[in-house]
Amino acid sequence: MNIENINTLFRDKSINEVIEFANSSGKKLVITTNFRPYEVAILHAVTNVIPEIDVIWCDTGYNTPQTYKHAEYLIDRLNLNIDLYVPKQTSAHRDAVMGIPDIDSPLHGEFTNQVKLEPFKRAMAKHQPDIWFTNLRKGQTALRDSLDIFSQGKDGVLKVSPFYHWTDTQLDAYISEHDLPNEFKYYDPTKVLENRECGLHSNTISN
Repeated sequence: MNIENINTLFRDKSINEVIEFANSSGKKLVITTNFRPYEVAILHAVTNVIPEIDVIWCDTGYNTPQTYKHAEYLIDRLNLNIDLYVPKQTSAHRDAVMGIPDIDSPLHGEFTNQVKLEPFKRAMAKHQPDIWFTNLRKGQTALRDSLDIFSQGKDGVLKVSPFYHWTDTQLDAYISEHDLPNEFKYYDPTKVLENRECGLHSNTISN
């Protein structure tokens, strides 16, 4: 069955059914997180079905104090099997020699590579997943609007986004139903604008 047919089949299925289908493959699975707003929903949903799944956290080093406290709370409450990846250079060192470049600066690409792409590539090289759970949703960016619940990466990794067709209102209801916290004081130094791609997904999605 091809990706298009799978997406058609699962468009009206429950979140648990999507996750259980991916888990039934018997292949290596991971979930990535940065603890941004609404990440708690997918962390809760996936770990409810697959408690032992490896949770990759690529921390840019520029998160807010609120995000770090939120992350520590969720790691403890959901018993997350966290594998943390950070840039090879400290944020203090980088701030001294580069700062946070504007998106139009020629340094912005190198900055994004240092704080996000390189740690992510290092994580994926270690874990070598066949299936990657992520919280991509329709309406976030133009690139993400071209995807679906299941999408195939350039590297052959199957990307699974169980909440792809969900709205903020639906996620708010899920979070409330399960008495979960959400955190909105989040900062991504590589994006600046909310509807701008961070680089991870544009570098891993097939054309």
